[in-house]
Amino acid sequence: MGTFNSSSDKAFFLVGFSDWPHLEPVFFVFISIFYSLTLFGNTIIIALSRIDVRLHTPMYFFLSHLSFLDLCYTTSTVPQLLINLHGLDRTISYGRCVAQLLIFLALASTECVLLGVMAFDRYAAVCRPLHYTTIMYPQLCQALAISSWVGGLVNSVIQTSLMIAMPLCSHRLNHFFCEMPIFLKLVCAETKRTEAKMFVARTIVLVLPATLILGSYAQIARAVLKIKSMAGRRKAFGTCGSHMLVVSLFYGSAIYTYLQPKGSYSESEGKFVALFYSIITPMLNPLIYTLRNKDVKGALWKMLGRATDSE
Repeated sequence: MGTFNSSSDKAFFLVGFSDWPHLEPVFFVFISIFYSLTLFGNTIIIALSRIDVRLHTPMYFFLSHLSFLDLCYTTSTVPQLLINLHGLDRTISYGRCVAQLLIFLALASTECVLLGVMAFDRYAAVCRPLHYTTIMYPQLCQALAISSWVGGLVNSVIQTSLMIAMPLCSHRLNHFFCEMPIFLKLVCAETKRTEAKMFVARTIVLVLPATLILGSYAQIARAVLKIKSMAGRRKAFGTCGSHMLVVSLFYGSAIYTYLQPKGSYSESEGKFVALFYSIITPMLNPLIYTLRNKDVKGALWKMLGRATDSE
């Protein structure tokens, strides 16, 4: 038995999906494809939002932050997972594990807050269109984005600091990356007080933004129902429905993982649920937020046209 501090010379063994060896090749192929699509889609969004003047709006400002966040978010776990699935190396050093724990939790927490900010932006655009530019002025947008990043980092530092001080009984992690709930399963000491502190931090980061999102979209739905045009209603509900689908996948899987007691957490189920918020939603975000958007399509064709002309 030892703490993180006294075990810094030991490596952790990541079980990953080795309990299902017949699934590992399938997972390797699909996750490689998903990761490639995530990198491509989010990079395109960042490039378009900077190049095209039509996309210099609060919505695309926050979307470019979300895309950059998703690039970092998936890169913090997927390369390690692909190595694990290939069977090349199932171990991770103490330093890399703590760094991954800190970075992943910071990025996940930031995304929770940022999605709430984006929902508020959509509420202002749909429900307060005449005052939208005065509500979402540039300085406020920058402050909200910075607050999302700082809030995510603070939450991660607090929880990671609490975690690394506790003694561990094993260095066998039944997961594909270093994640907080799995570490709590390895702790030898009493964890009720620490879990209570972590629960408060997680509630603030998860439940408050989720409540803001639900409230914002409820107001948006009410405003959309007042639209007389059936085509306009269908378009608005289609867009909002797509956004809510991604948000539900992300928050649903994250709440399932982080807000249940340690004794109820299933390691096997946790690995599959983690795939949703660590791999699938970052891949879907570029598609869902831009697929039906004429401005993005126009900016993309314009960029491709420039690239063709330069050749």
